[in-house]
Amino acid sequence: MADSHDTAAPPRRPRSDARRSIDAILNAARMVLGERIDASMEDIAAAAGVTRQTVYAHFSSRDALIAALVAAAAAEYDALLDDAGLDTAPPAEALAQFLSAGWRFLGRYPMLLNATAAAIPRPESDPHDFGPPRLEQLIERGQRTGDFDPSLPAAWLAAVIFGLQHTAVAQVAAERLVTDEAEALCLETTLRLCGGAL
Repeated sequence: MADSHDTAAPPRRPRSDARRSIDAILNAARMVLGERIDASMEDIAAAAGVTRQTVYAHFSSRDALIAALVAAAAAEYDALLDDAGLDTAPPAEALAQFLSAGWRFLGRYPMLLNATAAAIPRPESDPHDFGPPRLEQLIERGQRTGDFDPSLPAAWLAAVIFGLQHTAVAQVAAERLVTDEAEALCLETTLRLCGGAL
């Protein structure tokens, strides 16, 4: 008879060497796919310094690897936004911090701006799921305090600002602007849209 205290064993955490291997693969995927979205598992394995078999031991398919990478990116973006003081800094300053976090994030994960990004497998945790709502809440706070113009809906402004930042990054990628110029223009345009000032 089974002991009444018997329970299913908790899922095993990867050993430290396996965790290092996974981290190396994800980091290599971030860099390689940022340069070539169609890069193969072999390309990623070579960049990670592991065999193709090792990659498949941790990720059953290319889609599974990309989904894991997007999930890691989402966690990183969430942490950047947590550190940005969005709920406590004056609204215009918080908006500048939000945009700065986005620039740092997109600089690390340019694959998410690729024209074929819509075809990238999406995990449950996706940067596109929580970035816009947090921006919308920030804009609403600024509208309530009188720092931002309340005449346009916060949800609309959040969508426009995300599109603006993606366009600014695309201008940098096309070498029409350098990053500092694009970031400054993006911030100025965003503040004008919201009716605020630093």
